[in-house]
Amino acid sequence: MTGTPKPSVSVAPALRVIPRDVHGISRKQMSRSALKVLYHLREAGFSAYLVGGAVRDLLVGRAPKDFDIATDATPEQVKSIFRNCRLIGRRFRLAHVVFGREIIEVATFRASSVNDDEEEGRQVLDSGRLVRDNVYGSIEEDAVRRDFTANALYYSIADFGVHDYVGGFDDVQARTLRLIGEPEARYREDPVRMLRAARLAAKLDFSIEPATAAPIPRLASLLADAAPARLFEEAMKLFLAGHARASFEQLEALGLLPELLPETAQALASNKSGALRRMLLQGLRNTDARVAAGEPVSPAFLFAVLLWPAYCRALAQLQAQGIQAVEAQRRAADRVTLKQVARTALPRRFSLPMQEIWLLQPRFALRQRKRVSRLLSHPRFRAAFDFLELRLTASTSHAEDVAYWRDAQVTAPTDGVAAKHQGPGDDSDDGMERGAAR
Repeated sequence: MTGTPKPSVSVAPALRVIPRDVHGISRKQMSRSALKVLYHLREAGFSAYLVGGAVRDLLVGRAPKDFDIATDATPEQVKSIFRNCRLIGRRFRLAHVVFGREIIEVATFRASSVNDDEEEGRQVLDSGRLVRDNVYGSIEEDAVRRDFTANALYYSIADFGVHDYVGGFDDVQARTLRLIGEPEARYREDPVRMLRAARLAAKLDFSIEPATAAPIPRLASLLADAAPARLFEEAMKLFLAGHARASFEQLEALGLLPELLPETAQALASNKSGALRRMLLQGLRNTDARVAAGEPVSPAFLFAVLLWPAYCRALAQLQAQGIQAVEAQRRAADRVTLKQVARTALPRRFSLPMQEIWLLQPRFALRQRKRVSRLLSHPRFRAAFDFLELRLTASTSHAEDVAYWRDAQVTAPTDGVAAKHQGPGDDSDDGMERGAAR
């Protein structure tokens, strides 16, 4: 493990304290649980700061989802202060202080060692990818090792100021996403940072600083080395947090889509009419609308939308080989699923209902009385019907089917199986599967 690129530390930490009357953040905007942790750590003689995304979001007027804390106390010292604390993590120990359903994550300041690739607690592969990083450090070192300047801001309860070591405050004011250190080295260290850049730019409506964006298309293939389970988690953050459409467009613009959704990227490139892309984007718009309205969203429905272009392409290829329709549909669903699972570790609890949504689509053209009754009672009927409605975005050829099945739901017996699966407040799987449809 020699001769590897190291994260740049050319950023010389220089503390700038932005006072309360300039940054405008109030403790009233913060979690009471986070404030308790901050004050208890301070009373115990440690320094402690609200850090990262919470500070960034407060500065741009957003309500933070999580309130994370950075401190010079070790995880064991944090645990000794809080009885409601548990320690987690192998690569880097973290303290979780639990207040009912709320968890405040407390991390000890970390350092980025640059003297020895195999220094205790830190290992880097020949590719530059960081596989272990558990070296404690100072707040200055902690700031420099963070990914983006906007995430390296520290709110202090000691002076109520925002402490900035890397120019993050000005970047937030300019709505700019900028990597700390040399971009290529930072992406090689952790390729998932490229997805984080796309996600944060979409979420915050920030522009990506040119030097930060430039290496991404060339290094996108490094994502193949990332753990599929981690890529699945990142996909969930990209598409189920209320900024799915913007995230998808960022992935396209940065050349990351072929690495995260390779089969979909190929299918969209070959669909000259653009109909499949229009449908996909409408599905993502609908997902964003549901998140904004506080309604449940379904990963199964989401991936049915994201992978539908790939399924259509695989189905057309199999039918061109003379394989009968029903068999081709099953093979296409399996082929697309297996390839995507290899990339993003899509769990079976999502992939199986996703396939059902696809495989039910041809049944909407069958209107014999018994078939209608059976389809209405199918556990995935509502999700499949919502998907059929979404397909109108790509083609109006399904308009008659949509109208028929919309009427069929109204005239169906209310005491049948179908009725049990269609209520928006239903606790069954199908109640969740309506997900991204509306």
